[in-house]
Amino acid sequence: MSAQSPHYDYIIAGAGAAGLSLLVQLTRAGLSSHKKILLIDKAPKTLNDRTWCFWEQGEGPFEEIVFRKWNRLWYHGENFSRLLNVSPYAYKMIRGIDFYKYCFDIIEEQKEITVAYGDITGMYSRGGETGLCLDNRKITADKIFSSIYTQPVLKNREHFLQQHFKGWIIKTAEPHFNPQEATLMDFRVAQRHGTTFVYVMPFSTTEALVEYTLFTEDLLLPHQYDEGLKDYIKNFLHCPDYQVVEKEFGVIPMTNYRFPVRQGNIIRIGTAGGQTKASSGYTFRFIQKSTGALLNGLSGGLLQPSSPSLRYRFYDSVLLNVLATQKAAGATIFSELFKKNPPHRIFRFLDNESTLPDDIRLISTLPVWPFLQAGFQEIFRL
Repeated sequence: MSAQSPHYDYIIAGAGAAGLSLLVQLTRAGLSSHKKILLIDKAPKTLNDRTWCFWEQGEGPFEEIVFRKWNRLWYHGENFSRLLNVSPYAYKMIRGIDFYKYCFDIIEEQKEITVAYGDITGMYSRGGETGLCLDNRKITADKIFSSIYTQPVLKNREHFLQQHFKGWIIKTAEPHFNPQEATLMDFRVAQRHGTTFVYVMPFSTTEALVEYTLFTEDLLLPHQYDEGLKDYIKNFLHCPDYQVVEKEFGVIPMTNYRFPVRQGNIIRIGTAGGQTKASSGYTFRFIQKSTGALLNGLSGGLLQPSSPSLRYRFYDSVLLNVLATQKAAGATIFSELFKKNPPHRIFRFLDNESTLPDDIRLISTLPVWPFLQAGFQEIFRL
């Protein structure tokens, strides 16, 4: 192999949650030994650019860097509020900067792993060769694991919403928060743009992450997120005196589009591989599940990331149909869910881990006509 075309056993394209989770788990499992691995990203990860929140039972693979966790969560909806005891689940938060540092500390100890930064300008797997172009330099590999997301081209009445959010970490002059209780969803805010809610994750009595979140087709103008946050902090948190110490912004696709998981020896991971829950936007735990499936494949099984069953894909499509076509308001749907179901049933359902009897019980609590209409439309679309 010439110097102009280096070759690796594995290339991991993208150093986000999916790429770093895979690389760390490969290392922990001993599957990176005697393998030449290249990790590529555009630039070093030096900012606290995102926060991952998820529910989980017991300890997960990144328990050491869980920043905060809560067993009691508030839900506020249409004329309905409830403090939920979510045990045996805990709602956990991992900060982006902690995750990056933890993963790169592990990576730096592995001599077989090379880290490179630059722009990937092409990727291919054909004619018995798999490779990519990094800043127009060709690099080949036995396998490429790519989390590089591209906007899908929809067909056959597929649905596409965006979960977009802006968060402020605020610090108050006086004790204001109960750090033992977080707000999972607060739908009391105006719904004029579509499904809109706020969640609040307290770090202490004087500091919390406040996140203004929407499920809609289009993004807002920058100032509209700020107005939503200011209004919520004033009218619902009743905080007259605070300072914004950090900001974050993100967009997550919510779609029933079937992302191509594999093209030859290119395996798509993360959101690019369909590992974002279509109807909720939750991604972190689904990445860990899919990473486990990949590890099994690399150690001798079938190399294929996990993907939701037809049953869960249908459920996701129906809910997306209802939200995208405005058959029912998101605030109404989630309020009915949390009013009539225990949290563990909702969490298992949204984790794609529920039983069929549990599904029937949960679905029966939703508005009948909108979901019946959407269900028939999705059956015929399939």
